[in-house]
Amino acid sequence: MELTVYLAGQIHDDWRNELKENAIKMELPIQFVGPMENHDRSDNIGEEIKGEQPNNILKDEAASEINNLRTHVLLHKSDVVIALFGENYKQWNSAMDAATAIALQKPLILIRPESLHHPLKELSNKAQVTVENTDQALKALSYIFETN
Repeated sequence: MELTVYLAGQIHDDWRNELKENAIKMELPIQFVGPMENHDRSDNIGEEIKGEQPNNILKDEAASEINNLRTHVLLHKSDVVIALFGENYKQWNSAMDAATAIALQKPLILIRPESLHHPLKELSNKAQVTVENTDQALKALSYIFETN
């Protein structure tokens, strides 16, 4: 059995690569998908596909359409969603992806530091598992594959 795991969360640091590398070390049969991690490409994809937009608001809207298409397809195809919330960035997309996973009845692993307990308590109560770091999330996934 192989799982497809959607990695929701901010794209400003290397948390996804660290998680993927650790999954390989643990020999977990997981395929990871997620949002476009190249921030410039994500911001410009609307104009690359639809052409130059007359202002920044419409540029953002065009990019949002294409990024939402990607998210919709990949989230629907995933078996599990991991949503990471950190303290350094506003996390609106993470919250939207986590809520979508819940609405689609996709199993959700929520990663958040203890300091974000209060603002994420309702979301955490809807997740299957809430942990504080990526290692704990991988350990939860690895338990799925245990036979004894």
